[in-house]
Parts: sequence; structure tokens; C-alpha cells
Amino acid sequence: MRWEELDELIRAALAKEVDEAGPGLVGLEERVVRELARRPVRRSLWQKLGAFFSQPVPRWALVGAACALLLGFALGRLTAPRPIPQFTPNLFVIAAPGARQVAVVGDFTAWQPLPLSDPDGDGIWTAFIPLPPGRYEYAFLVDGKWVGQDPLAQEYLRTFGEYVSVRYVGGSGADRSS
Repeated sequence: MRWEELDELIRAALAKEVDEAGPGLVGLEERVVRELARRPVRRSLWQKLGAFFSQPVPRWALVGAACALLLGFALGRLTAPRPIPQFTPNLFVIAAPGARQVAVVGDFTAWQPLPLSDPDGDGIWTAFIPLPPGRYEYAFLVDGKWVGQDPLAQEYLRTFGEYVSVRYVGGSGADRSS
């Protein structure tokens, strides 16, 4: 089949479809306009909000909203958790619920264990170790198991197959805790 024959077949098929659809197109515009007029108008979100806020508000609704706001504020203040203490470079903290013994080891202890305490038994073990300004490598021992990645550390190192944490304390530009 040649291109001219294919082109002629396509033209004939399209002409046939247009002739068959012709009676259905008569009056189409009027039918569309009538259908659109019959449908309810859909308001935009902004129009709906404007209509809602233009309505008069009953006093009891304002009083109820104020009471709910005050009650929510009071309950929030009463049930709010204690504020999180600010990070101090000399404070070593690790969460180890259920641990029996926790210690910190580091270059500031000659890698000898220095025990942490959990006086209230909440699983948060702490020790305040006064350190002069400098760079310190350390890790925790939780029930004898090495934990070298402290979330409060400024960086980590891997030496001899184990991670250690690095902390900078005070000094001239060495404090990277902020």
C-alpha cells in the first residue's frame, strides 16, 4: 500500500465520523450552559472561611474557647517534663536503663574506669569530671561492654578496631560544643 492510498483511507474515515457525529453536535452549547446553570455553585476555601468568620459568634462559644485555652495552658504547665539541663563539657552522661555498673574511660583517666552514678534509678548515668581546656578521647563501659559512640561527642575515631568519642573542652577556640 502506498502513502497516497493510506492518506485517502484516513481522510475518508475521518469524514465519515464527522458526518455521523453532526446531529449530536447541534445544540451542544445550549445543553452545556443549561447543565452548568443547574449545578450548585462551589465556593472556594477562602469564600467558605470568609462566610464562616462573618457570622456572629455566640458569647458562650467565646467563653468556652477561653476556658479551653486556659485549661490547656494550665495542664501543659503542670505536666511538662523537667527542662533538659544544658550540655556541660565536664558532664558525662549515658542512658543505660537496666545497667548494673557504668564507667567512663579516657585519656584523662589513663584509660582506667571512673564510675558514673544513677542515684534516682532512671537509667541515666552521670559523672561530673572537671577537665582543663583541651581535646579528650573517651568511651563508656556499660556492664563491662565498650560503648565508644557518645551522642554528645563532637566526633568519633576508630582505633584498634573500636570507636572512641572525642570531646573538646573550653580554651582558645577548642570548645566545639556550641
